[in-house]
Amino acid sequence: MLSPDEQYKLGIVRSAISGKTTNCEAAKILNVSERHIKRLKASFRRYGEAAMVHRLKNRISNNSFPLTFKERVLRLVKKKYPDFGPSFASEKLAEEDGLKINPETLRLWMIKEGFWKFHKKKKTKYFSFRERKEYFGELIQFDGSYHRWFEDRLLDGDGYPVEVCLLAGIDDATGQVSAKFDMNEGVFAVFGFWREYLKKNGKPLGIYLDKYSTYKINHKNALDNSDLLTQFEKVLKVLDINMITANSPQAKGRVERLFGTLQDRLVKELRLNGINTLESGNKFLEKVFIPKFNKQFSVIPVKKGNVHRSLQTKEIRSLNSIFSVKSIRRVNNDFTIQFKNRFYQLEKIQPTTIRPGQEVQIEEWLDKKIKFSFRGKYLKYFVLHKRPERVKSMPLILTNHKTNWKPPLNHPWRKWKYSSH
Repeated sequence: MLSPDEQYKLGIVRSAISGKTTNCEAAKILNVSERHIKRLKASFRRYGEAAMVHRLKNRISNNSFPLTFKERVLRLVKKKYPDFGPSFASEKLAEEDGLKINPETLRLWMIKEGFWKFHKKKKTKYFSFRERKEYFGELIQFDGSYHRWFEDRLLDGDGYPVEVCLLAGIDDATGQVSAKFDMNEGVFAVFGFWREYLKKNGKPLGIYLDKYSTYKINHKNALDNSDLLTQFEKVLKVLDINMITANSPQAKGRVERLFGTLQDRLVKELRLNGINTLESGNKFLEKVFIPKFNKQFSVIPVKKGNVHRSLQTKEIRSLNSIFSVKSIRRVNNDFTIQFKNRFYQLEKIQPTTIRPGQEVQIEEWLDKKIKFSFRGKYLKYFVLHKRPERVKSMPLILTNHKTNWKPPLNHPWRKWKYSSH
């Protein structure tokens, strides 16, 4: 039995043999060459209608996999990679099980077995394409993503799965990724991420992020009033790093798409490696996942070179201070400072003179240390375990010497004499 297409081809060949149609016309109709028409005519004279049937029809391809191989692959997919996509499953089969198979072949097998469903691409709103930056370190897209990265293996005190935040930056020119797990996307978490990044890579020229309150105050006067600058903006200003804020998620689409990829691949890699804590997760990111991911997915930049700027010696020494949350408090009359429901008593001897009522800057370091800064110097203090009691007399100032200090004989104060004229 010939198929409709084969019957149609047979009619054209017969017409060419009888002379009703030229070889050139037959070739145009069947969209083949004249030489192929001549071969079809010769095959028809020799084999008859069977010449219209391809010789491999209803036969197993010479390049097909053995049935046992296909069964083994599908058994492993069902057991170890049930929720993996075809491409990722193909990679893990090659890495973990030594079975090499084309992702598209595996896709067809998985669809046929019901392991995978064909997904139509959604129509997206049009956004104009932006060319990548030219140099590595020219622009870093940064954001955080809350997700159940550890699935049901990381639980809170009540036994419910915990959503943690993955902070990630992707270089716009190369696509190289840096990432770190933390419990939230707060100031301390962001500071910790960028401190490690700067120590490893240096200072990028710019950082591209959204208008989340950690980074930028969404207020109409935020750009005009320097007092409204957030902690993160102040840090970037000190380090001379340009900050660009996006008005929509699509504007920083590269890092948004990165999280879509990581929520598929990273979650399953953490599961396969039995990782269930933030500490082990960050070690896995640093030592295994990120190097492998960058090797597989990063691209060659338009221009060779690295425009990250090295940290200056002064900046390296001041990293603790730069990446600290800063607040302003006033010194009380008894030389105590109240901060976050605790009282701190300034010692009598200080590196600089300070009076009651003056304002000091409080620095909360990433290692939880508290520092009081005044005129560029750190003040000495100790913690009071209860609210200080009122005292009758206190020194008027604290300075770098005792308050009953007497000037020496050669001091200018002793040489000065009052004159009535």
